[in-house]
Amino acid sequence: MVVFNECRIFCLLVYLNLMALSLFSRTNSNSHDNTNNNGVLSLPSARAILLSSVGCMMVLSLLMVASASIPFALSRGLTELYFFKNQLLYMGIGLAAAITSYKMIPLKLLYQTGTQFFLLAMTALLLVATLFGTPINGSKRWLDLIIFNFQVAELAKLVVIVFVADFVVRRSFEVRNGWDGFLRISLVIGLLTFLLLLQPDFGSLVVIVGTVFAIFYIAGAPYKQFIALGAVVGVLGVLAVTLVQYRLTRALSFLDPFDDIQDTDYQLARSLIAFGRGQFTGVGYGESVQKLSHLPEAHTDFLLAITGEELGFVGVTMVLLLEALIIGSAMRISYNALKRRQMRMSYTAFGIGIIFIAQTIINAAMNMGAMPTKGLTMPFFSYGGSSMLISLIMVALLLKIYKESPEIEKSQCRHY
Repeated sequence: MVVFNECRIFCLLVYLNLMALSLFSRTNSNSHDNTNNNGVLSLPSARAILLSSVGCMMVLSLLMVASASIPFALSRGLTELYFFKNQLLYMGIGLAAAITSYKMIPLKLLYQTGTQFFLLAMTALLLVATLFGTPINGSKRWLDLIIFNFQVAELAKLVVIVFVADFVVRRSFEVRNGWDGFLRISLVIGLLTFLLLLQPDFGSLVVIVGTVFAIFYIAGAPYKQFIALGAVVGVLGVLAVTLVQYRLTRALSFLDPFDDIQDTDYQLARSLIAFGRGQFTGVGYGESVQKLSHLPEAHTDFLLAITGEELGFVGVTMVLLLEALIIGSAMRISYNALKRRQMRMSYTAFGIGIIFIAQTIINAAMNMGAMPTKGLTMPFFSYGGSSMLISLIMVALLLKIYKESPEIEKSQCRHY
């Protein structure tokens, strides 16, 4: 109980600090964000909702990581709050990187062709470097940065969003007329696909390809291209699952999560049991049974299952509602940029929203047995330094778009 009381007090302080930042942001925003022309209070600004929701998610993450990870940490001879402190460190690094990128990187520089190809080349080289690293759980996805292991696929998601957002504007005629646009972008995505499959990281690949398709769709690419490419991607996806044994095993165990509960279905079955025990209000914070070595590494991809057990339907709904507010804020920022004809910024914000949607749905669905298990995190919630770092940088980019969009002159909008 002492440990949990310390966690609650510390997380309350973190929460108050984050909410203070959100309040500061809101009070410094323009008055038209909070009142309409008749002087009547209107919806909070997208920035206020985004910051508040991200702050609440980070606090919930700290609370649940502390609860879910203590048995695992003790079983490995670590201190009780080892993973809690690591998650707090990751958040600190992510916030520092987010503030730095917000203050130091101009949007116009980000959308220059030279910058685009530099980021792509750097990402490709880092992906190649991971292939020479030490395998973790059978995959070579991480670079050892001493402080934490960095998953380069998370960086690839951000770089692809920015590159594709610029590409569909720069090559808009090719995207909307014929196959040239798809063929050109396929060269870049094909290289990243090859490198991600070598790791292997099939989950991140699905998210990246899905985001590219979504951006091309709203950019006006012809329907026939989606039908043809969708069929090709679908066939390749089926082959990727059926020809690799561990993917096929996951797919088959998903169909009946209780037919081999002691082996292939162990993790998914325990996750469903956790949700079943939690019912509506949960068994109480810190009272989970499944985290006691029943659900392996419960503080990572299956943190939502422990949340469902301890906080019940109410807790899971709160997590998903906060994710929905974050996604809604990204889409709102995208729409506002679209109205000003700042197409690159609009597509960038939209792509970030799609990344958050995809990872939230996939993580929640695999926890609940609606999809095969995949190693994808819940943004701002699951334990992990790479996801937290890149997600916070994405938030910084959204806030940058929100701030600069109204200030750009109409004659300059075509550059953004």
